Amino acid sequence: MKSPVIVHTDGGARGNPGPAAVGVWITDAENNCLARFGKTIGIATNNIAEYQAVIEALEWLKCFRGFELEKVKFYLDSMLVVNQLNGVFKIKEAHLKGLFQKIYRLKQEIGVDLSFEYLPREKNRVADSLVNQALDASRD
Repeated sequence: MKSPVIVHTDGGARGNPGPAAVGVWITDAENNCLARFGKTIGIATNNIAEYQAVIEALEWLKCFRGFELEKVKFYLDSMLVVNQLNGVFKIKEAHLKGLFQKIYRLKQEIGVDLSFEYLPREKNRVADSLVNQALDASRD
């Protein structure tokens, strides 16, 4: 069975750079949760964390075997990263170019139609809360 998948990602750093984490929430078209996780990624900037969240989601999708993927829609609350991933803005920072290239390679390996769309932070609460939960847990 083919099905579209919805992916909400977020990345954040406390301090910029500072301790950073990613949040990923993946659902099917009927809003059934396929994956939901947050994890720390060490010291990073907000932009690196946003890119890393997309990478973590793509790596999860690459291994997913629940059904044949038809289309994947990503929602991020970073307009900068969405515009860079969609080729609207140039990527000037070398470290972000490397992350962009990794995303491009993962897209090719997965081989399905992917789209990246901006979503205001207040509508990306699940992914945002996963970031904060991971950061809070790492302080304990």
